[in-house]
Amino acid sequence: MGTNVRGRRIGGLYFSGTELRDLLVAWLALGVAFMLFFAGGAAGFDRLLAAGVVLPLAVSLLTAGVAFLLHEVAHKVVAVRYDQVAEFRADNGMLFVAVMSALLGFIFAAPGAVHHRGRLTAAEHGRIALAGPVVNLLLLAVFLPVLAAGILLGNEVVSLIGERGLAINVFLAAFNLIPYGPLDGRTVLDWSKPVWVAIFVPSVLLTVGLVFVGGLGFGGPF
Repeated sequence: MGTNVRGRRIGGLYFSGTELRDLLVAWLALGVAFMLFFAGGAAGFDRLLAAGVVLPLAVSLLTAGVAFLLHEVAHKVVAVRYDQVAEFRADNGMLFVAVMSALLGFIFAAPGAVHHRGRLTAAEHGRIALAGPVVNLLLLAVFLPVLAAGILLGNEVVSLIGERGLAINVFLAAFNLIPYGPLDGRTVLDWSKPVWVAIFVPSVLLTVGLVFVGGLGFGGPF
């Protein structure tokens, strides 16, 4: 498939035109999917329309969209560090599934993956896989101050960005470290069980405590 998007070097990293297009498509599709999910699916259309759609979409793009994209870019950064040819490719079929599942009130999001080629050791494979979840955990340090600022200012939207940023990133870290199939956890575990345990266990505990018990991210006006 052709593209009119020109390749660019961003932060010392080269992104082809096709890759930039795929990142943009994935970002927008995930923004729409998570907006619908948090609204409660098709049943939440009235809430979204009352909020003007633009603001709920912006919140999702700044939280879920950023979480997923930086996760994938992290894989690319480490792969390139190991002299790999690495590019993100969106999975349009799975992006469609994400939006459709969100309409039904749940979400299954697998936007695509960073594909890389070249010879690697098990340790290098493991570090590339680990990079995504680690970035998600590091993003907690970004969204926690956002939540605190929202609470201090009494700004419901800023608080919501902070809450959802925390909830989505901690969930993504834990989910992707499950040692199953194509998820990052399988590759990390094959490389180093202690490293996998050290990152996976705290991610799961945080997810259970903040999201499933505390309900973080599911409040707000939309």
